[in-house]
Amino acid sequence: MMGSIDRAVNASPHSNVLSPSQTGYTKKELILMAPEEKLKYIESRAQDREDNQEFDACIQDLVRCVALTRLVYGDGNLKLAQAHARLAKAYFQFKGWGLQAQEHSAQARELLPFCPSISSCRSEKLEVLMCLLNIHLTQGGAYLLTANLEEAECSFLEAERVLEELHQHGGINQEEKMKTELEVSTALSRVYRRQNRPEEALSQCEKSLQRLKDCGKLEKTCSVYRDMAAIEQDKGHVDQVIEHLSKAHAIAMSHSPEELEGAQISHSLALILSAAAEPHHNDSAGHYFEQSLSAYKNSAGPLDPAFLTAQDDFCRFLLLSGQQERCVEIQRASLPSKRSTFGDLSAEVADTLQLIGSVEMSEGRVKQAHKTMTKCLEIQSLLHGPQHKKTKATQKAVDMLARVPEVAERQRGQGRRKTKPHTLIVVPSSGNDGNSMSDS
Repeated sequence: MMGSIDRAVNASPHSNVLSPSQTGYTKKELILMAPEEKLKYIESRAQDREDNQEFDACIQDLVRCVALTRLVYGDGNLKLAQAHARLAKAYFQFKGWGLQAQEHSAQARELLPFCPSISSCRSEKLEVLMCLLNIHLTQGGAYLLTANLEEAECSFLEAERVLEELHQHGGINQEEKMKTELEVSTALSRVYRRQNRPEEALSQCEKSLQRLKDCGKLEKTCSVYRDMAAIEQDKGHVDQVIEHLSKAHAIAMSHSPEELEGAQISHSLALILSAAAEPHHNDSAGHYFEQSLSAYKNSAGPLDPAFLTAQDDFCRFLLLSGQQERCVEIQRASLPSKRSTFGDLSAEVADTLQLIGSVEMSEGRVKQAHKTMTKCLEIQSLLHGPQHKKTKATQKAVDMLARVPEVAERQRGQGRRKTKPHTLIVVPSSGNDGNSMSDS
């Protein structure tokens, strides 16, 4: 990483990073620009690129900022720690690159003890605390991303401590404090859930709910209720899962009924209700499936994988509810969309054909079932090979169907049509006896 940073300082002014057409500078002006001026310019451009969601270009600029900051201020300076911290945050937030984020966060943390600002004036001390806060938040997220749960917990708890100190010294306003507290409590709930500490995870969710209610952002409580539902589902508490999802659903429907989050919550509710033992949940499950499909179609479109997945889940529900005809009708209608989205030779198309063929078999339509299952087998053989368990199961079904008399008779008929000899008529010449010859 250090080599790439050093190279970044000497990046050619002919590259797109410092293109005259983008900056308004001539090539000569860019070459002669002082390091301090160039640093200020690239910092500004990095922010512009972040605002415009040009994340790869933003990260390139932040790498150059680290190199230029070292050149301008030296190694033992707070500004270099801040540059590393900002780059680490960008790697984590924009790319989800946990290891790179950890690396630059660690470098930023190592630099801070050498910064004279810790024992210096108030403003510099607040800068150090803010830098520390960002470091711990980024490290916590990166550790969670890479499944280092103990380190993630330590980082978030340390961020909580630094946040409180920063607030006591007036370095952060109440709104930003609550926003950061929410980030920490949400992250800790996920850490504790993955550590199989459900009660602590739920406690952090309750903190998040209270903070969102305090600042009047009820529409954002959907994600918290969904987290709580997931924790309760891990514990096997179906009633609590339904309760939390129902609260999330009510909020989503009141704020954004046709948006993606509403679709996802309706889908989750449908799945949990359809799996519940109580038969009275079936009607509700069907309602939520229909609602989720409508919302997915409006928010993501009928070719989106999320819509097609929800549609498949709905079809499985219909099948278990004894509505085979409707299930097959929807599945047949979905084939063109799945071929368009996933490809003709895809697992999704094969699974659809398998489901249709299974229903056709159960209804006694053996000729059609054989045709459908044969198409499924062709795709599975290409995707998985003949020895895969899915392929072997479908092959077994095709072989069984092929032994049914009406299928066997049809295949024999097709075989005769394929092998029937073609008759060649030869027109006799004037001296021929007139007999025709057939090509055997």
